[in-house]
Amino acid sequence: MGASNAVKDTIAKTFAGLHTALIRRSGGRFGKTFKKAPVLLLTTTGRKSGQPRTSPLLYLRDGQDLAVVASYGGDDRYPAWFHNLTANPEVSAELEGKKVELRASVADAATKARLWPDLLTMYKTYESYQKKTDRELPVVLLSPR
Repeated sequence: MGASNAVKDTIAKTFAGLHTALIRRSGGRFGKTFKKAPVLLLTTTGRKSGQPRTSPLLYLRDGQDLAVVASYGGDDRYPAWFHNLTANPEVSAELEGKKVELRASVADAATKARLWPDLLTMYKTYESYQKKTDRELPVVLLSPR
């Protein structure tokens, strides 16, 4: 891993840790939105460590499901949480003061095409993230278990 990736990863982990702490310590009063988009805390199981890993993510409601984007700021790499949930799709999320048990799945092309305009309305920056990378930014559905 190059120095720039190491720096980017450190910044991302630090920001995620601070954001998670803010939400939890304030009982969800602070940090529950980012630029007006709602934020959930997704907990996956580390694919190598087996330990719980929590990431704050923007989400969009789609019926009973929640949709999140594995953007990693437009990096050419996938975020660690995406690798974790593809290895073990049983996840949990904290949102709106509740913890829910969910199953993750990558949206198919038709579902992503349907959700993408609403995701861009929620957080326009996803569009620039997609332009920064050649990889397709996956949309992940989190469904109640």
